[in-house]
Amino acid sequence: MADGSSFYITTPIFYVNDVPHIGHAYTEVAADVLARWHRQAGERTWSLTGTDEHGQKILRTATANGVTPKEWADKLVAEAWKPLLETVDIANDDFIRTTDERHERNVQRFLQKLYDDGHIYTGEYEGYYCVGCEEYKQQSELVDGTGEYAGQLVCAIHSKPVELLHEKNYFFRMSAFADRLLALYEEQPGFVQPESARNEVVSFVRSGLSDLSISRSTFDWGVKVPWDESHVVYVWFDALLNYVTAVGYGEDDEEFARRWPAHHLVGKDILRFHAVIWPAMLMAAGLEVPRGVFGHGWLLVGGEKMSKSKLTGIAPEQITSTFGSDAFRYYFLRAISFGQDGSFSWEDLSARYQAELANGFGNLASRVIAMVNRYFEGAVPAAVAPTDVDLAIAEVERRATDASWEAIDRFAIHEAIAAVWELVDALNGYITEQEPWALAKDPANRERLETVLATAYHGVGTLAVLLSPVLPKATAKLWTALGAPGSVQEQRIDRAHEWTVGERVGTLEALFPRIEAGE
Repeated sequence: MADGSSFYITTPIFYVNDVPHIGHAYTEVAADVLARWHRQAGERTWSLTGTDEHGQKILRTATANGVTPKEWADKLVAEAWKPLLETVDIANDDFIRTTDERHERNVQRFLQKLYDDGHIYTGEYEGYYCVGCEEYKQQSELVDGTGEYAGQLVCAIHSKPVELLHEKNYFFRMSAFADRLLALYEEQPGFVQPESARNEVVSFVRSGLSDLSISRSTFDWGVKVPWDESHVVYVWFDALLNYVTAVGYGEDDEEFARRWPAHHLVGKDILRFHAVIWPAMLMAAGLEVPRGVFGHGWLLVGGEKMSKSKLTGIAPEQITSTFGSDAFRYYFLRAISFGQDGSFSWEDLSARYQAELANGFGNLASRVIAMVNRYFEGAVPAAVAPTDVDLAIAEVERRATDASWEAIDRFAIHEAIAAVWELVDALNGYITEQEPWALAKDPANRERLETVLATAYHGVGTLAVLLSPVLPKATAKLWTALGAPGSVQEQRIDRAHEWTVGERVGTLEALFPRIEAGE
């Protein structure tokens, strides 16, 4: 189904001015689940994440903390951003930092090419600049300040005052690419997803594109402009290029050809950078545009977007220390329609953990393994004479396999998990109706008992394969208990229902232990 094709997925590179919150972890987990799913479908998969370390905001944060920007970035990467990947169990292939030499060198190479080809000119610019966004703001994106900022214009996103800047800068002729961008959105309707994000981008470009100021001369923390070292490259122009510098742009043509183009997963607040500026930059350089840009929603806490400045930032380990990384991964991708905003609440997390993970999936797996041990001394039974109800379970396994893969192909992660959960529910219903514990009381029902437990055992194995991208720790334990060959991550997920059964089961501790109130 998917053999031989290539799937390259990126997260945004995250700003190291502060530590990560669950909004960052949500993006990481979504990209990781997509990468694991495609990898298990036999695709040549590459998953990239990293950190954005240049710009005025980092310089100011470092200065305020009495260290150099590089020292600040090194500390945050080592103590916060790389540990995040372990906290939520991310299996990324590469981690890029914009201070990496491989990145800085090839940003300069890219910029020089655009300059040589006439896409960059010198100009003057005056405008309102938000350091938080690292972006010049239109009047429509500003609001009147209140409280301590009364009488000042503030950024609508950060609620902090903007600065009026006047600079001689280098400009990228982005306006020249408006028609080509509109043609791209027209010819590839799925280039920007979901639909609401696409509509926003199209109307933004239709309303007219300005040229983009791509250098700054008022501070020096950034990549030097190669033909004028008194300027550094605008942080967004620098940051976007990580997606190509990480896979060999400028120095390893073979690697670049193997990996590029990528699918970009971004929060909707940085959609325009990725869906407008980035493809225009690539067009100017004569490179392929990305395969697509998916703008997911925000995590809301008490109705407010997750952010450190508004004190709604929850550290991922506050959740994983109690519920574990699997439950974190499951909850955010199951409870929120991918692409929409989603509200986080401890009550909802706790309720889903108990009902869906502990009782729904975990208890099912434990019961089936325990019954094979109890009634067959651990030997995996074979179906003797399957009836329509047994064959119906096999059909649900096939349907869950196909439907989940089809949903993943559309980036509809929540739909993929829902499709798999139909099998969880079907198996729980099947065991309740077939009552293997009652069948076991009469030796005359031995063959029927074998068929029922063989059917349930096979269904649970299919679940282990289908849920392995979402619940890597629990499914690895379950796979061992099933006595199945190899590791669960080696199984073809697009043919999950065809997994090879084992000969003997092991024992299985509760995959999702009860969590007492107050833990």
